[in-house]
Amino acid sequence: MNDDTSITVSRTIDASAAEIFEVLSLPERHVELDGSGFVRSVDHADRITGTGQVFTMNMTGDHMGGDYQTDNHVTGYDKDHLLAWETAPAGTEPPGWQWVWELVPQGPDSTEVRHSYDWGKVTDQELLKKVSFPLVTEEQLEDTLARLAAAVSGS
Repeated sequence: MNDDTSITVSRTIDASAAEIFEVLSLPERHVELDGSGFVRSVDHADRITGTGQVFTMNMTGDHMGGDYQTDNHVTGYDKDHLLAWETAPAGTEPPGWQWVWELVPQGPDSTEVRHSYDWGKVTDQELLKKVSFPLVTEEQLEDTLARLAAAVSGS
């Protein structure tokens, strides 16, 4: 599902919501999950256990002139059901885009996973001129879900 300011993809994964959440809530696993190719490594992160946490990732991309860091501010947390964060260039406040993971159990060993990339709250006109949203495509988000399915089955 897409609109002008967000992309949402979904996939049913043959694993429990708890198993999937275990992978998603550990930022060091995000490198293997990233379908965009931007995430390089974790700079600072603990397992995500609630809103208000911040984890820092080492990134790379032409849109930022090469290597850079992001601070990811956890804005949504419901164990085994929801994980969301707003991303910002390291040391700054989030400018308005967020990542949301929603887990809907379909039985004990099957979970519908919805992954959303939403830039609808970006209002900084200079940023909007510099960055061409969306930076991540629907196909890259679908690849992320495929990588998540592989990571969970390999855990």
